[in-house]
Amino acid sequence: MATIDTSLVAKLPLFAGLSPAELDAVLQEARSIRVPKNGHVFEQGEDAHSFFVLLHGHVRASKVTPAGEQIVVRYVAPGETLGVAMAIGLSRYPATATAVDDSIVLAWPTAAWPRLVEQYPELATNTLLTVGSRLQETHSRVVEMSTQQVEQRVAHALLRLAKQSGRKVENGVQIDFPISRQDIAQMTGTTLHTVSRLLSGWEQKGLIESGRQKIVLREPHQLVVLADQAPDDKTS
Repeated sequence: MATIDTSLVAKLPLFAGLSPAELDAVLQEARSIRVPKNGHVFEQGEDAHSFFVLLHGHVRASKVTPAGEQIVVRYVAPGETLGVAMAIGLSRYPATATAVDDSIVLAWPTAAWPRLVEQYPELATNTLLTVGSRLQETHSRVVEMSTQQVEQRVAHALLRLAKQSGRKVENGVQIDFPISRQDIAQMTGTTLHTVSRLLSGWEQKGLIESGRQKIVLREPHQLVVLADQAPDDKTS
């Protein structure tokens, strides 16, 4: 941990409220792990041996249903926690975390969690805030899946990703990590064919640009209009 500059992580949500000395003590128990693109941080069903903070890169959390269908649960951005299964009473990871680009995580052993939160209650408070925020996001997605047509769901997904990890470029806002049309389909409960048809149509209208695992929102405000209105024709 001597290679980690504490000033780089002091402002991360998990460590809010810790003094420099407390942060240094917490970091002394962590190890830095490089995860190559497409490598797994952890896998669904595996014993929850560690919890993590993403320092660099992006991670896709996905879940396989009993029927064998893969669902993209969310994308994790730098500074976010992941694998905090023990904080919600789970002994195994409920999803698989895969690096979508070369990534670096800090890892703490799960066995250290009870002692750390007893010594530093801010860790528990900050984790609870993170879990609550993700629960709200999940509720929003459930409402979208239950009440919205697929065009709205896809627009919401792109806007959510751009808000989380968007980077301004000359022609708009680029989602700043590799993402495929299949990923979007798995996020929005629809098919690759439907997502491809929608994105191709939006590209023809100048709303987006898409390439191999790359999407740029050229007209984000128009996507907001699409996300918030009810189309006349229902797509599935």
